[in-house]
Amino acid sequence: MRVRQLTAAAAALLLAATLGGCSDGPAPAQPPAPEPVPAPADPTPATGDVRPADRTAVQDGGTLRWAVDRVPATLNVYQPAATADSALLAHALYPSLFRPDEHGRLVPDPDYLAGAESTPPGQQPQVVTYRLNPHAVWSDRTPLSAADLIAQRAALSGLDPAYGSDHPAGYDAIDAIDQGADAGEVRVTFRRPYAEWPSLFGPLYPAAETSSPAAFNRALAGGAHLSAGPFTVSRYDAEGGRVTVERNPLWWGDLPKADRIDFLAVPPEQRLDALDQDRLDIAPLTAVVDRAVPAPATASPSAAAVPPAAAPEEAALALRRAESLPGVTVHRAAAPSLTQLTLNAVRAPLTDPALRLALGRAVDRRRIADAALTPLGIAAAPLGSHLLAGDQEGYRDNSAAGGPVDAARLLDEAGWKRPEGGGTRVKDGKQLALTLLIPAGSATAKRTADALTANLADSGIAVRTVTAPADTFVKDHLATGDYDLALFSWPAGTSPASQQRPVYAKPRPDLDGTLDPGTNYARSGTEEIDRLFDRATAELDPAARLDLLQEADVRIWQLGHSVPLYQRPELVGVGTDVVGAGVWGFGWPRFQDVGWAQD
Repeated sequence: MRVRQLTAAAAALLLAATLGGCSDGPAPAQPPAPEPVPAPADPTPATGDVRPADRTAVQDGGTLRWAVDRVPATLNVYQPAATADSALLAHALYPSLFRPDEHGRLVPDPDYLAGAESTPPGQQPQVVTYRLNPHAVWSDRTPLSAADLIAQRAALSGLDPAYGSDHPAGYDAIDAIDQGADAGEVRVTFRRPYAEWPSLFGPLYPAAETSSPAAFNRALAGGAHLSAGPFTVSRYDAEGGRVTVERNPLWWGDLPKADRIDFLAVPPEQRLDALDQDRLDIAPLTAVVDRAVPAPATASPSAAAVPPAAAPEEAALALRRAESLPGVTVHRAAAPSLTQLTLNAVRAPLTDPALRLALGRAVDRRRIADAALTPLGIAAAPLGSHLLAGDQEGYRDNSAAGGPVDAARLLDEAGWKRPEGGGTRVKDGKQLALTLLIPAGSATAKRTADALTANLADSGIAVRTVTAPADTFVKDHLATGDYDLALFSWPAGTSPASQQRPVYAKPRPDLDGTLDPGTNYARSGTEEIDRLFDRATAELDPAARLDLLQEADVRIWQLGHSVPLYQRPELVGVGTDVVGAGVWGFGWPRFQDVGWAQD
């Protein structure tokens, strides 16, 4: 069987979101879509927690010290070597024509766009007209123009395999890009309707960096490249673990409050000390807490060097220490990342859709969310959608589509009977015993796994937890199908129709006839679900598009593909006198607003 590997960037994104981020035959008959269920009593977790910046109350000047995992090898987020830190820096240096608001809605960024509009639904072909901000210029004083969009489309469309790109959705739908009535107007014509067009050209790179495969594939690092953000690179020291950005002297928007920002490579295990010693102002703490390990015990020289495992007790100690640091506020929120229990539909006994549905109903999502999130001080609302985060526009709890809540009856009907006196269910002499794959070293995953194990045992389902390190979790387990149940997260994108489709697309046979799951690691899917995603991607009416996504989510529930559990937690430590920083949720920092409060 050929295994399609994730690119480095995609794998890193999935595993960074992994905490505690198939049936080839006919699909089972589907009941009508249920009515929306009432909102849960739990408070909806906020996706983001930022101390807002009133620019008039922010000091001018100074240097912010900001922790990152490492100096990224590239600032081109479309290259396979890109990381989350690549994206963070890119948003300080490059344009994005649209940016997400607090509910995941993409809105024009006036620093780069004077306006943008698409032809109305039903009018063919679809044409999007952009009016670029006439003041927006690259660092060589060249204005942003149609040439930049044309070059980026050529690099990301997938038409030329010489470009080493991840080919994000949407660029392949573009037929042509032309200058409009003047140099500031750009017209993008689509060969097929593409509803999520605001997600394109963010970040946007200069034509000089994307106009040829050689230019595009070259590592985009250091200060010798064009930029057009509120900051420019003044120092790029991979060996020393520092990237310094300074105010862009050509910046046409609100003047950045900080003179410069030092992005410092500080390992998670050193960040609490760095905050305590006033060597950092902003530090992501999710991994600090989630992967906290006991202090190493004294061992004999002959003892094997086995790294200690993260534990919920150590995570609690790390969180208490973070909360007690003087001059530091711990911002916390539910991240735009959907943690789910994925069921491997091609591994017995989960090949039976009836068993998958019964198992899904046996999962107490409220109990699981409480175990995972309450220790971190985050609202433990269970997630009811495969596609949207709890405070994302259009979110609806579709869990009722999974069938009756009586899991015991569903398990009995699927042939799995509980012995007299209780215990593990049995069918045809085999016990209902499953493995649960979780990422190694994650305290949140362990809390989740422990709660799931106890929860499913109540229904007569035995679960044994198996851990895998980050570098093998995807390629050796998810991609090969070496698991029964798996716990991991997918990002909740601002363009769910196109971004989520590959996760649920029906696996297709390779040329040699073996099943290629792509990134649908559950390996279950239907033609109907694929069509719903395709229709949503092409539906220009927002209300109609959301209806199609809701219907797709209902069908995914009815398929027994996976069980949404909760939104992944996110923690960031910020100096109490720093404003405009915290957990940014769907978006990214507005770098020109981050600074120190006035005395």
